[in-house]
Amino acid sequence: MSNASRFSLPAVPSVLFAIISVQAGAALAKGLFPLLGAAGTTSLRIGLSALVLLAVVRPRLGQLQAAQWRAVVPYGLALGLMNFLFYCSLARIPLGLAVTLEFIGPLALALSGSRRWLDAVWVALAGLGIALITPWSGQGIDLIGMAYALAAGACWAIYIVLGQRTAAVLPGSVAVAVGMLFAVLPVLPFAVASGSLLHLTPQLLLQGAGLALFSSILPFTLEMRALKSLPTRTFSILMSLEPVAAAVSGWLLLSEQLSGWQWLAVGFIVLASVGATLTSQRPVPALHGE
Repeated sequence: MSNASRFSLPAVPSVLFAIISVQAGAALAKGLFPLLGAAGTTSLRIGLSALVLLAVVRPRLGQLQAAQWRAVVPYGLALGLMNFLFYCSLARIPLGLAVTLEFIGPLALALSGSRRWLDAVWVALAGLGIALITPWSGQGIDLIGMAYALAAGACWAIYIVLGQRTAAVLPGSVAVAVGMLFAVLPVLPFAVASGSLLHLTPQLLLQGAGLALFSSILPFTLEMRALKSLPTRTFSILMSLEPVAAAVSGWLLLSEQLSGWQWLAVGFIVLASVGATLTSQRPVPALHGE
């Protein structure tokens, strides 16, 4: 037995550790916003992630066919835009609420096209969760931050669809490595315009490397390994726990407090996601992208 197989994590712990890693990365990213802004932080994370993945995967770019380029370029652009919008939301609202609202995207994708009455229950639960989060009085949670999170969720749904198409023509590791090259394109103009990248220091680069590790490289590796042995339905149910993990991480790592109604909203949306996964004929694996 090789050392790699001897010490590899089982599938379920791999997914759980991936979720924890992503939320730790999000907390680290929030600490960089005052220095680099959302655009600079996103560019740093994606750029360093791309360099590491290209060095590890070593895709043969010159051998990619036209159909593969047509699939992987929009996939990468969707990945970059999703990350940028999520960080824009994270700069304005608590981590738990940002992830909860973003999760509406893959949930809507999982329910799209269904006409079964049971799926209407999950839609109603998700709608109730959003209603509980929304500050109807005009005070409290930043509405622009909420809009960014919902837009990131829409990009997440697009990213999943494009990812499935890309996976049909490219291996998963190659698709992500090449996609990262194009993910920085939607974000870089905003980072350059803000001038934030001009203030990079060795310490910030080190923090950026940690961000790339926790938010992209480690969860991607863990999830790809888990999907080899874990049914898609089980994987999707585990991923449905991410809003709760985000809310707990925001509380523990960032001292962000949610009200009782907001915790209830998170619970409703998680329940809707789990229910949709359990009753869906073809569950959608909502891979980490943010």
